[in-house]
Amino acid sequence: MRFETKADLDREIKCIEFFCNKFGLTYVKLDKNDVDFALYKDGKLISYAEVKGRNKNIYEAYPLPIACRKLVKLVDKKMNPVIIWDCFDGIIYGKLESLQGLLRIGGRKPREKSVNDIELMAYFEKNIELKEIFF
Repeated sequence: MRFETKADLDREIKCIEFFCNKFGLTYVKLDKNDVDFALYKDGKLISYAEVKGRNKNIYEAYPLPIACRKLVKLVDKKMNPVIIWDCFDGIIYGKLESLQGLLRIGGRKPREKSVNDIELMAYFEKNIELKEIFF
């Protein structure tokens, strides 16, 4: 069962538009069972991105969580995978190939009919490979 609301999807689009505007990119939203976006530079596919909402300000957002199943999907694309965490006051992003994190079972408080609330997660502490951009 999917729990993303229209507000969540609108926030995701606002985040990727901010990111793309910052770097002169365009994007295409991918299928709901795929990673979030394909990124293009001058009409050429250059990367794939996953956007994660983080309901915190940047200074309190660490460690940054992401489900390992999302990381596998990104890595399987084999083209410059990027993770973007959308915070209240800006974004944090990093190229997956340069990140090191901690793996453990985690997630969120289980919700009725959810199969992915508790799962293998990766957590990334603040480091030089993670870039922060404030709105």
